[in-house]
Amino acid sequence: MKKYNVGIVGATGMVGQRFVLLLSNHPWFNINCLAASKRSAGKIYKDALAQRWCMESEIPPAVSTMPVFDAVADIDEICKRVDFIFCAVDMKKDEIKALEEAYAKRECPVISNNSANRFTPDVPMVVPELNAEHIKIIPAQRKRLGTKKGFIAVKSNCSLQSYVPALYPLHEKFGVKDVLVCTYQAISGAGKTFERWPEMVDNVIPYIGGEEEKSEKEPLKLWGKLDHGEIILADKPNFTAQCIRVPVSNGHLGAVFVNFENKPAKDEMIKIWAEYKGRAQELNLPSAPKQFLNYFVENDRPQIKSERELENGMAISIGRLREDTQYQYKFVCLSHNTLRGAAGGGVLLAELLAAEGYLD
Repeated sequence: MKKYNVGIVGATGMVGQRFVLLLSNHPWFNINCLAASKRSAGKIYKDALAQRWCMESEIPPAVSTMPVFDAVADIDEICKRVDFIFCAVDMKKDEIKALEEAYAKRECPVISNNSANRFTPDVPMVVPELNAEHIKIIPAQRKRLGTKKGFIAVKSNCSLQSYVPALYPLHEKFGVKDVLVCTYQAISGAGKTFERWPEMVDNVIPYIGGEEEKSEKEPLKLWGKLDHGEIILADKPNFTAQCIRVPVSNGHLGAVFVNFENKPAKDEMIKIWAEYKGRAQELNLPSAPKQFLNYFVENDRPQIKSERELENGMAISIGRLREDTQYQYKFVCLSHNTLRGAAGGGVLLAELLAAEGYLD
């Protein structure tokens, strides 16, 4: 695999920082450009961050003294330096949509962590183990944009990464019909730490703006089908969600209740989870977990502290599968929200696009 020069647009935010760590020693991708808002532009990376670095490891030395560009004003210079960008900016949705399209139209592919383009009909929203085939929509998007190389691809909302992967491989055989999910989401999902959000210590907030709508609608795009240059949303399963912010640093946990068209046996569900492999595993992508779905038999597992780092934070943990009095089954599931759910999922998507030839 050739080495690609990449840019991180939104490099000073929490997801941007996670991209920096994941890419600092990546076998395929070389960080060649950092960009952020105009208030950070012109500074070296460590100075632009000031006291805002919040990762568990130090800033990689090779990146700490890199200059920071203005994500908007310096777009032409950024595009000259890179083969593609990761985008994790904190801007208004319409501004993000315009910015990502501006990069794509300059023949710079965009792998986005943002929600702005998730429902653009010809923009693939991909979890590489689930719906990798959706990247086949890219030629249609390039035709609309008038580009030869440029395009936008996005990853889904972080909360989906816990429960949708557990349901997806069951749907084809048994038909997932109705899903009720309650998510318990870490504060890093809001880009915060306890130092910067002391109100979350010893507290629970039963509301996360826009999250329930994303949790109910985005799975239908992951289950969608390609048709005449668009991704058509699936009309089922039926999802209803409640999303709660909890005092945890990293890790989103979902409590799932599910009905099937054809009720499976419990052992069948566990066997499917254990044996499931997606395109990311078939291609042996560098960031792909060897075992994507992991079922724990202990009654008190999975737990956020012990399971969120499983397979470098890229695996999904499942447990407590049992029959329910109102739904057929219920279980819990867990993912690391800034790794699998954000930057790690973006890197894995870029690896899929590289391996399938879309970044050349």
